[in-house]
Amino acid sequence: MPTPAVISVAGSDPSGGAGIQADLKTFSALGVYGGAVITALTAQNTRGVTGVHPVPASFVTEQLDALFDDLDVRAVKTGMLGGPDVVRAVAEAVVRHDVTNLVVDPVMVATSGDQLISDETAEVIRDELVPLATVLTPNLAEAGVLLGLPNVDAEHAPGAAAALHKHGPAVVVKGGHDDGPDAVDVLVDDDGAIELRIARVDTRNTHGTGCTFSSAIAAGLAEGRPLREAVDGAKTYVTEALRAADLLDVGSGHGPVHHFHAWWKLAGVEEGR
Repeated sequence: MPTPAVISVAGSDPSGGAGIQADLKTFSALGVYGGAVITALTAQNTRGVTGVHPVPASFVTEQLDALFDDLDVRAVKTGMLGGPDVVRAVAEAVVRHDVTNLVVDPVMVATSGDQLISDETAEVIRDELVPLATVLTPNLAEAGVLLGLPNVDAEHAPGAAAALHKHGPAVVVKGGHDDGPDAVDVLVDDDGAIELRIARVDTRNTHGTGCTFSSAIAAGLAEGRPLREAVDGAKTYVTEALRAADLLDVGSGHGPVHHFHAWWKLAGVEEGR
């Protein structure tokens, strides 16, 4: 039997903490085989992004078709997609290849609050890709962009998740960037709304947290887990990766979470190495 695969469709992060690199680490750590379709090359490190080189939509399609023609793809996760032509290419491939598990992480807003994509691209994501998704994972700012609202705070997260759920998918509005002692995500699906609440981890090493969370959900769905179980498992995995993040000393900015925390412990890797 072919080994089940999960495909990440996202940008490349040469520092290894976010994007395609974080997704592949997450897939491997959680025991699924990862494939990668690159939508953009970036020049970035733990301190920020200094350059972006987009990949043409036609080549994104070529990458997707090559993988679907060969791998046993059980789930697809999208991250940074770039322009509307790439979003449409991905949406068309999802339909063409009858993808049943699609996790859309709408990478739209930088940590600084700056919008990373055009209004047109945001509209195409909302209108053409989101309705195809199994689950949508925006943070508070991204939920606001998708809804055309100037600001969404933690208090309004349940309402925002419910409004986005009307477009079709289950929705997890992530509250990790909010203040407070707990990191609270809100999940809305056909069975209603629930809170996912875990004590906030005190670490500066948070680079790639959103990418890691959505990829962990995709891994769970690929293994056949029910949606809520996959989301809960992803929340637990990311929390443990954050708790172990300070065992790493990578870069001088916001370092990565520790994707392989469990495996390094099994391998006997010393702390602080």
